[in-house]
Amino acid sequence: AQTPATYPDPDSIALRTALGEMHGIDAASIVCGTGSDELLNLAAQAFAGAGDEVLMPRFSFSVYPIAALRVGAAPVEAETREYGADVDALLAAVTDRTRVVFIANPNNPTGTYLPHEEIARLHAGLPGDVLLVLDQAYAEYLPDDGAPGLAMAGKADNVLVTRTFSKIYGLASARVGWATGARHLIDALNRIRGPFNVTGASQAGAVAALADQDFVKCSREENARVRQAFVMRMMQLGNHGVSTVPSEANFVLVRFPDQPTAERVRDAIAQAGYAVRHLPGQGLGEALRITIGREDDMKKVGDAIEAELAGRAVSRSAR
Repeated sequence: AQTPATYPDPDSIALRTALGEMHGIDAASIVCGTGSDELLNLAAQAFAGAGDEVLMPRFSFSVYPIAALRVGAAPVEAETREYGADVDALLAAVTDRTRVVFIANPNNPTGTYLPHEEIARLHAGLPGDVLLVLDQAYAEYLPDDGAPGLAMAGKADNVLVTRTFSKIYGLASARVGWATGARHLIDALNRIRGPFNVTGASQAGAVAALADQDFVKCSREENARVRQAFVMRMMQLGNHGVSTVPSEANFVLVRFPDQPTAERVRDAIAQAGYAVRHLPGQGLGEALRITIGREDDMKKVGDAIEAELAGRAVSRSAR
């Protein structure tokens, strides 16, 4: 048995076995990482380099361009459709230098979701030597069987699916992620990952979390319920220029009339004791990515937003 004085299992055998049994995957086709972030970086490191291109939709996870730049590749952004990935735009952006395509589904930070038919169309249109990385960090928030990318990864030679225990499983500080794909893809990641990249405590915690699928189901249902109520509340602020992007994740991208308004609302929410993501560096200066918390937390966040917008409206009318 592992103790704090011994090194962790370098191959995460118990965790990979549990994941394989749950998802019907050969454990040999799974690799575990220090969160899915490590695996995303490893995918770029293994399959792209200087002079290559790494393609992603605009408004994607900030790790993707960083992963490309770390290996000397050029990050390329394809235009989106309604804040979500556009398959036609992605395929049009593929060149003979494209080596990796990253796509989060559901997407971070917008929450948008491409149906599997569109993902399959994207894959079918890519050259066989281009790696398609499906980042499914938020897959468990979808209805059952809503994220069938695992089946695609089990059949294709150039599809890697990454997942994480940081979201619905609530183990963000443990830093546990995993990926699955063809054996040659997994072998490539295994050759360059850290030898003891997942701690013993994190491996044990992830195995225990997998065994509690009632918690996952409850979290999925509660997230959907509270998210819907929060979106409805934001829709009632349409007269203030507020709108939301439809989300399938555990957050909502709320859009405001302009960046100064978003900044004031961000600060008002902070005064109420909550942190939200403001992403001007990703071209979303007028928006805030707001995580769905407990019902009472979302009420306080909503109160802060309403109070700031109402105060601003009163200030304008008094001029």
